[in-house]
Amino acid sequence: MSAPSLFRRTSDFEIVPLTVEDCADASALHAQGFRRPWSDGEISALLHQEPVFGFIARRPGNGWNSSAGGFVLARLVEDEAEILTIVVRPRNRRAGLGWRLMGAVLRQLRAEGAASLFLEVDEANREAVALYRKLGFDTVAERAAYYDHDGGARSTALVMRLNLG
Repeated sequence: MSAPSLFRRTSDFEIVPLTVEDCADASALHAQGFRRPWSDGEISALLHQEPVFGFIARRPGNGWNSSAGGFVLARLVEDEAEILTIVVRPRNRRAGLGWRLMGAVLRQLRAEGAASLFLEVDEANREAVALYRKLGFDTVAERAAYYDHDGGARSTALVMRLNLG
């Protein structure tokens, strides 16, 4: 294996605000990460809600492959926020994009005076759980048998919270 294939460069992506024009790409990404993907119309409808915002990871410049590497949607109401969804393209996972997308959300929430951020994650998604713990999230509740998997299996959703204050 050559040295360049051992490492994935996250600097190949810019984290930029998610716009309505990004909804088709976001929907295609969502389909790669979730059993029940959201349509571009559903993502667009969320983006049109005042408290919802998001970020998308894109390759910069005209000469670059402009495919999206991941995106995140969040909602802020009063001083409480929640991650509505986050997904990173499978071939771009473990390259720091999830960290960078969450970092963009955290910067915006802190700038807007949010006190806490909540999210739900499948306990079976160990990489995501590890990322959230590294960011400082704590598990505050569990929803047993919340996520459906192939073959009828079900797994627990962890409700996690990060104090932003």
